[in-house]
Amino acid sequence: MVFQVWSWLSYSLDAASGNLPFMVWNTFLAVIPFVLSMWLFQGRGSQVRRLSWWMGCAVCLAFLPNAPYVLTDIIHLVHDIRQGYSIWTITLILVPQYVLFMAIGIEAYVGTLLNFGHYLKRAGRPTWILPSELIIHALTALGIYLGRFLRLNSWDIVTRPGTVGLSIIDQLTAQQPLMVMATTFVIITILYWILKQITLALMVYWRLRKRLPALLYKDAQ
Repeated sequence: MVFQVWSWLSYSLDAASGNLPFMVWNTFLAVIPFVLSMWLFQGRGSQVRRLSWWMGCAVCLAFLPNAPYVLTDIIHLVHDIRQGYSIWTITLILVPQYVLFMAIGIEAYVGTLLNFGHYLKRAGRPTWILPSELIIHALTALGIYLGRFLRLNSWDIVTRPGTVGLSIIDQLTAQQPLMVMATTFVIITILYWILKQITLALMVYWRLRKRLPALLYKDAQ
């Protein structure tokens, strides 16, 4: 029995390890905009608007589609399922692996936009938050399409600007790509709104949890 369990575990972990190269790389790309947003909109970088700040915003926006892009990697899970792995390997190893991978990516996207929204509030522009979010969702949907179907990368904006520009024009004038991008936009918008509420609720809970002992101590006196 122990040998069978060990054999299954070894086999399952070997199956999961095959996904690590692209998962690690895509996760790295996904967290870049979040890390930048911490400096741009929360840290010292948010206090001044120098050329470096604007360049940082451009890099953050260019890499931002990589965060929700991880959701499209579900096609790799479909491929893994078709490889004939056991239901236990799929359910207990592969699915949790993909769920964790996608959760990190989409939460990095949510966190980046929350940091941006916080910056707009501090700048006295709270009414800009929703329009900005919708514009970013639309640009993100475009970026995901270019990455998934045309295999373009964020750095191609600098290394191959002509190719990126022509690709955008071609895709925005074709009906089928527009439909795909519109569907992606709707999915991102809905998913972002749901996760935004959950994230904000958790942030409030965490702050209250940290302040609760002090409040109880003050009331006791």
